Amino acid sequence: MLFRLFYTFFRIGLFTFGGGYAMLPFIEYEVVERYKWISQKEFLNLFAMAQSLPGVFAVNMSIFIGYRLGKFRGGFVAAIATILPSFIVLLSITLFFENIQDNRYIMAIMQGLRPAVVALIALPVYSTWRKMALPRGMLIIPIAVALLVWFFGVSPIVIIVTSALGGILYGMGIRPALNKEGKL
Repeated sequence: MLFRLFYTFFRIGLFTFGGGYAMLPFIEYEVVERYKWISQKEFLNLFAMAQSLPGVFAVNMSIFIGYRLGKFRGGFVAAIATILPSFIVLLSITLFFENIQDNRYIMAIMQGLRPAVVALIALPVYSTWRKMALPRGMLIIPIAVALLVWFFGVSPIVIIVTSALGGILYGMGIRPALNKEGKL
């Protein structure tokens, strides 16, 4: 089991560009659909917990899944397997950067990867939203946040604090009022 866990997360880390959120659909496919190590509901719960912790999302996710499957050893193996490919690639780039920094083919590859990475990050947002059966109107929130950050330069910290305050107001005031009126 530990070898399969290592191989799975190493492969995901090796062939995924764009970081943790870009890895999400691949992690989900491997652990929920392919190997059926955890259920879809459990995956969504681990996803929520991994997001709420500091640190690299993909590593948090791999630790949770690894721990679920193999306790401490499983979490450790999954974390190392997730980190190792990036470490090897960065070490290689560092060693050969002088030779590739002016290579137009390498730069073209990097430019070409950017839109794909954006799509790989957007896909888990959409698929998670669908699986959670949230109202369509709520999809406006991530779109509005992206626009505020990209086009208006609003600090992500402001977005996070505002979202937290909005969640508190909704949870303590608006939602209970809607429940009393029978609208929820």
